[in-house]
Amino acid sequence: MSMQTTSLTLLRWVLSVVVIWQAVQFIVSANSAHAVSRMGLPHVTIPVLGGVEIFAAVLFLIPTFSRLGGYLLLFVFAFAIGVHVLHRQFGVGPLVVYAAAALACASAKG
Repeated sequence: MSMQTTSLTLLRWVLSVVVIWQAVQFIVSANSAHAVSRMGLPHVTIPVLGGVEIFAAVLFLIPTFSRLGGYLLLFVFAFAIGVHVLHRQFGVGPLVVYAAAALACASAKG
């Protein structure tokens, strides 16, 4: 296994674990419910978005589906960035980094 392959595998695992952990926190957090309510979004947004993030992160870990999972994560992050920016919440730096990591892994050959 080359150093690049090892690095991308590690990045894929770290990103997936972080996304799953944060998605679970998002789903169970009272702060999430309050934030979603302030944005005027329906409360179903929380389990749907969190569930899609977890599903995509799990796909991202399975070698056969890692490209699909990566692009699905990229879509989720882009959607989240758009929602935050539209609601004048500009602290989206971590989402941009996550999106870049997902794109790097998903677009890698191999």
